[in-house]
Order: sequence, then structure tokens, then C-alpha cells
Amino acid sequence: MKARLNSFLSHKAFEPTIMVLIVINAIVLALETSKGAMAAAGPFITALDKAILAVFVAEIALRLLADFRGFWRDPWRIFDFAVVAIALIPATGALSALRAFRILRVLRLVSSVPQMRRVVSGLLAALPGMGSIVALLGLIFFVFAVIATKLFSAAFPEWFGSLGASAYTLFQVMTLESWSMGIVRPVMEVFPWAWLLFVPFIILTAFAVLNLFIGVIVDAMQSENAESAHDEREVMRNNTADILVEVRALRAEVAALKAER
Repeated sequence: MKARLNSFLSHKAFEPTIMVLIVINAIVLALETSKGAMAAAGPFITALDKAILAVFVAEIALRLLADFRGFWRDPWRIFDFAVVAIALIPATGALSALRAFRILRVLRLVSSVPQMRRVVSGLLAALPGMGSIVALLGLIFFVFAVIATKLFSAAFPEWFGSLGASAYTLFQVMTLESWSMGIVRPVMEVFPWAWLLFVPFIILTAFAVLNLFIGVIVDAMQSENAESAHDEREVMRNNTADILVEVRALRAEVAALKAER
């Protein structure tokens, strides 16, 4: 039975069918947010959502029956299981608010499309390097937030009245959202030398540290692609070796037939 289930799950039409259902389900969940659509075809939309959910549940059940231990070793399968489990939460009760996360079923496309899965794997591989950059960024924020609070809290308490308020204001400055006309120039009207604080902060954060994030992510993506390419080359090499073995066997058989003649 397990062999038949694995053969069914590995059929070339199975994954594309699941992907199509995921896309249809995303459209259905979007229609559920429209009052007009629910008024016009509410029962049909609800029935279609339940039918697609039943297919997803059946898929998870089949995968568990086919390879129970292997299912729990695959992080992507665990993610699929969690997303489908959220959709099964009753519409009433204390956990009913979690049903809003049914849209996470769309993220199953990530586990179904190899290219998207590769991107996510690269991002996950970049997390250790990004942690060091986040720590450096936090240290810079702490230093500049303390300085800004001590210098500008009396004149601008709404922006720099506390350490938290200063950090949030500096975050706005880092994103370059209305940083000049909205924050820095009003501060410079009272403290003309304030640019000596804000300009180095922008250079350090917006132009230097944030670009380190891009560098780490790009490096992780390249490493992930290199590993994938290496695995593909290994598979091709193994397939070529098998083909050569078969060709040699055929040549030996042909030679034996010629010898018999």
C-alpha cells in the first residue's frame, strides 16, 4: 500500500494539481473578505473553501500513511501540516481568531515551487550572519538614542523624551521617511549643530549597516544555488554512470550474440 501511495503522490500531475488548488483557495479566501461576493455567492464560496480544505487534509493524511517518519523529518511538510491545522480550527470559541490565518495556506506555494523554496532556504541560511548585523545595529541605535535623549529631550519631548521615543525617532530617520523636513530641520532650528549627530547616524545605518544585510543575503543565496547546482551535477553524474553501465552491458550482450553466430 505504501508503494502505491508513494507512486500516487509522486505522479507528475499531483503537485501541479495541488498548486492550482492553492491558487484557487487564495482567490476564495480573498472573496470571503468581500461583502458583495458573499452576498451574491456566499454558500458556494464557503462550500468551495471546505472542499479544497478537505483535499488538503486528504493530502496530508496520504503523506503520513506513505512515510510517517519521513514526513516529520521534512520541515516543509511540517509547515504544510501546521497551515492546514490552523484552517481546521472551529469558527467559534477562544481560538476562532486564528482562523484569520487560513490565508497562510497560500504559503504552501513556497513548499511546492522549488525556486521559491530555494529563496526561502537562502534567507534562512543568512539568519546567523544577519544576527551579528542586528546586534551591531542595535548597539548603534542605543548609543545615538542615549545621546539624542540627553541633548533634545527638553526641547522636543514628543520625539526624544525617553530612550524608547528617541529610538523610534531614529528608526524613522534611518528609513529616510520625512527625516529632513519632519525631524532634523525642526531640531536644527533650535540646535543648529544637530546635523553633526543625524548625518553620521544616517551614513552608518541607512547606507552602511543596512547594505550589509543585502550582502549577507546575496552571499547566502549564492551558496544555496551553488549547493543546489552541485547536487544536480551529482545526480547527473550518477545517472550518466548508470547509463554507461547499461551501455557496457548491452555491448557485452551484442558481442556475445556475434560470437554465438
